[in-house]
Amino acid sequence: MHARADAADTAPSWPDDIFATLQRFDVRQVPYVPDAGHSKLIQRVLGSSTMRGIALTTEEEGVALLAGAWTGGQRGVLLMQSSGVGNCINMLSLIPILRFPFLTLVTMRGEWGEFNPWQVPMGSTTQGVFELSGVKVLRASNAAEVPAVLEAAAAQAYNALTPTAVLLSQRLIGAKVFTR
Repeated sequence: MHARADAADTAPSWPDDIFATLQRFDVRQVPYVPDAGHSKLIQRVLGSSTMRGIALTTEEEGVALLAGAWTGGQRGVLLMQSSGVGNCINMLSLIPILRFPFLTLVTMRGEWGEFNPWQVPMGSTTQGVFELSGVKVLRASNAAEVPAVLEAAAAQAYNALTPTAVLLSQRLIGAKVFTR
């Protein structure tokens, strides 16, 4: 068995749009947990001379890393999948206490065409978890929305110090299916 993305656009350009926005906002540190939905963006970050991609073992490390980056004078963005949001609940309490800019980009699972029942519970509660933790939520469901949503999210996070999560819909990234 192997996984394949079931997205309509086989070579999506929206990861390039995200990368360009992050560059405009002078993002320097990009902690991530490896994820197929973020793979093109991660490759762009790893190939960049101005951004540092940092592989994590678990998502909550990324919240602390962003706090440390800000203390050191740098902006960051956390890349994760919706299944990892539950791992961050305790760490999200650092944001209002330390008042650092927090931006996370979350590839969604457990919605549009999901085949894996283990992804559904966290996928269906991701937005609520963020909102209850004081993080504003924006969503992009198609490639045309991504540039404007990312621009708004980055402005909220970095200029207004409003913790912000962008949910990248499973419809946008493509539902995973397993084939033989």
